[in-house]
Amino acid sequence: RSPPQAPSAAGLALFAALGAWGGLRLAGASDATVPGVRLRLVQPAIDQRLKWAAGERVRNVQQQMELSAAPSSEPITHVIWAETAVPLFLDQDARLRQALGSVTPPGGLLVTGVPRMEAGPEGEPLYYNSLAAVDGSGAVTGRFDKFHLVPFGEYMPLRRWLPVGAIAGNGAEFSAGPGPVSLDLKGLPPVSPLICYEVIFPGAVLPAAEDGAGRPRWMLNLTNDAWYGNTAGPYQHFAIARTRAVEEGMPLVRVANTGISGVVDSHGRVTAMLPLGHRGVVDAALPEALPTPTLYGRVGDGAFGLLLMTCFAVGLRARHRR
Repeated sequence: RSPPQAPSAAGLALFAALGAWGGLRLAGASDATVPGVRLRLVQPAIDQRLKWAAGERVRNVQQQMELSAAPSSEPITHVIWAETAVPLFLDQDARLRQALGSVTPPGGLLVTGVPRMEAGPEGEPLYYNSLAAVDGSGAVTGRFDKFHLVPFGEYMPLRRWLPVGAIAGNGAEFSAGPGPVSLDLKGLPPVSPLICYEVIFPGAVLPAAEDGAGRPRWMLNLTNDAWYGNTAGPYQHFAIARTRAVEEGMPLVRVANTGISGVVDSHGRVTAMLPLGHRGVVDAALPEALPTPTLYGRVGDGAFGLLLMTCFAVGLRARHRR
């Protein structure tokens, strides 16, 4: 019969082994970055009370344009703004598109969050929380619509029994996009875009392998955490987003209106960051993804389920022996 301390000792030994394995893995981790890509993350720190104010919207866009055009020590290839950084309908405003094109790096893109509207099957307006990529001419060359909407915030569940509008859309509801995608943008490796809290769902941040689009090489998370103010919310959101990079073995770039914005490599190391509430930009290279998917990237939560069943079986066996 094993001593009563044996289970505790075995548990501690397991954690020690995991820590040692993690340390060895990080010691041999590569610092390689994607050649020819230099990102500028723009964090304007716009107060949520002013973000959608009618008299402030144009001024907010102008502030971000000024930050985007600031001098840099190395040439910038792509500028990235946060979720709904442009609080206007971009597709309907050619002058606005041209203005954004004026601060787009030569040969590169400006990637921004933006609301989008289109006509539905019966002519009704459909609204989307979207990402748009704008080139130097002001043309939209890439687009993504958020697929994992916030209940009560962006749409109302149980509308039959709750006849009120969604919070974020001032009563109007957003429509969902088609799901995780691999987006091809000029001058960048294929990317999986994620808006707001889409990044918190493990196993649901990349397109399925059977979609045939190919595995992305990085993840891009645009968000607006100004809702949470100076609380634990933005820190928790950043930590969860960082976990997705470790799970998938894929770098993650995160741009938040008020922070925390930053770049996380495929091992979970933060290579660039702007703190919460700070107004400014950070310029950073794009880390390379791991050459092959991680175990989690291949089997998802199946490995965790196998571990649970193993622990359950060991517990039953120990109980039976007693």
